[in-house]
Amino acid sequence: MRGPDNTRIGWIGTGVMGRSMCGHLVQAGYQVTVTNRTRAKAEELEKAGARWAETPQAVARESDVVFSIVGFPADVEEVLLGDSGALSGLGPGGIVVDMTTSRPELAVRVATAARAQGAHSIDAPVSGGDIGAREARLSIMIGGEEEVVRSLWPLFETMGKTLVYQGPAGAGQHTKMVNQILIATNMIGVCEALLYGYRAGLDLQTVLQSVGSGAAGSWSLSNLGPRIMENRFEPGFFVEHFIKDMEIALDECRRMNLALPGLALGHQLYVALKAQGHGRDGTHSLQLALASLSGIDWTDRQG
Repeated sequence: MRGPDNTRIGWIGTGVMGRSMCGHLVQAGYQVTVTNRTRAKAEELEKAGARWAETPQAVARESDVVFSIVGFPADVEEVLLGDSGALSGLGPGGIVVDMTTSRPELAVRVATAARAQGAHSIDAPVSGGDIGAREARLSIMIGGEEEVVRSLWPLFETMGKTLVYQGPAGAGQHTKMVNQILIATNMIGVCEALLYGYRAGLDLQTVLQSVGSGAAGSWSLSNLGPRIMENRFEPGFFVEHFIKDMEIALDECRRMNLALPGLALGHQLYVALKAQGHGRDGTHSLQLALASLSGIDWTDRQG
């Protein structure tokens, strides 16, 4: 089992979620080497004891296990498979763990490349947003060699509460697609329900009390509903990244000859939201695009 006394950690990507996730490993006593496209976003981690490296390759040379959580599949390819990527610096027996939501086929490709040099690759995307990352209660969906995954369990436990092994390489990413499909359609319901309550003249706070604990309750309603009501649309997860996830899922649907019209609708609504300038806001900012369809200025509704 991997622990602070026998495992050096590398970390690539210190964004909204990655910064907190890496921070938990530092606090747990692991020796951590970190890199990020923008060094300023790693300053807190450096102050806490993490070491800085200029490239993913340099990170891997100082690490036994390298975690990555970046934005898009192209970024995953660059930081893991590129000329200065982590695999180019990882020694035999080393492990890369990609926690980015990415393409299942890319997870398989990275695992194949790792095996060819005597290393291992695990795909372990997460759900829970910025709150789950900060509070170390993420859901982690894990694909790859089961024996390798089990050895990493103590590391995953520093970041998450729901840890489930899903199967071979790519299985973690497929499970994350299930998660994103659920979120896409659920978020439409959350936003439309709050719009209905507002137009009907209800007190949204008391409405949330009534419906949040019943059959209509959900994580999105309980955690993002209050943010919507308070006009707090800062990202727990970026709209532009969610669009990327839905496009991965839709590509997989085409490959599997599967029709998911609810997902397709969610994708189109989020594309409209991004076109309105909200690509770097949180996914719950969908409320703004849906409100505009009915001529409601949501942020000015108290005026």
